[in-house]
Amino acid sequence: MVVAIIPARYGSTRFPGKPLAKIAGQSMIERVWRATCNASGIDRVVIATESELVANEAMRISAEFCLTSPDLVSGTDRCAAAVKELQLNASVILNVQGDEPLLDPEILSKLVSELKGSDADVTTPVIRVTDVEDLSNPNYVTVACTSEMQALYFSRSAIPNVRGVEMEQWLQHATYWKHVGLYCYRTAAILRHVELPPTALELAEQLEQLRLLEDGKKFLCVPITQHLVAVDVPSDVQKVEAILAESRPN
Repeated sequence: MVVAIIPARYGSTRFPGKPLAKIAGQSMIERVWRATCNASGIDRVVIATESELVANEAMRISAEFCLTSPDLVSGTDRCAAAVKELQLNASVILNVQGDEPLLDPEILSKLVSELKGSDADVTTPVIRVTDVEDLSNPNYVTVACTSEMQALYFSRSAIPNVRGVEMEQWLQHATYWKHVGLYCYRTAAILRHVELPPTALELAEQLEQLRLLEDGKKFLCVPITQHLVAVDVPSDVQKVEAILAESRPN
């Protein structure tokens, strides 16, 4: 069984109440939930939240939900807590970020199929970097991969570093992949993640995926072409609404 879990934290520091923010008339959590339900290959979709308000919204849209502790520090922790609380008998767990209102269901389906067809512990999407300015943005996480797209390392620095060449020319000398923060786990891998303590590399980069990578788990990076726009702060809502308006047929 494949279960998609959408961690939805109401008490966001930068955007309190974010899952319930209205985007073109729908709450953000409703948009993410509907997109996830439209993905093929998923048997069950659960919203994991610490908030009764988000739980009420889940009931309004007839979505399954699980109440989790407000003390959990990450979406991955919230997903793992839901796995345990609901005693899910699943072989695959999708961690679907609750702040991706433009999520394309095909991405989730691809992550599931790629995991099932490989020996990876985790599949995660990446998109090719085409703008050199992104290489100097610490909010853009890049990943170095093998020729078979197995992750070697994730970093907030651009990797690889092209020695002796100005950064403006790096895209001409190497391929760069931006990491997109969605994860499709074998259930044992996500449960292993929460058993392990944060590592020195994870703390230095502030990238939780390094914890499992250092533990020897195999990440398969899945190239996509769809650009997602996460909602981190209130002003991002207007950006998403503008994109939705542009995509509507005349």
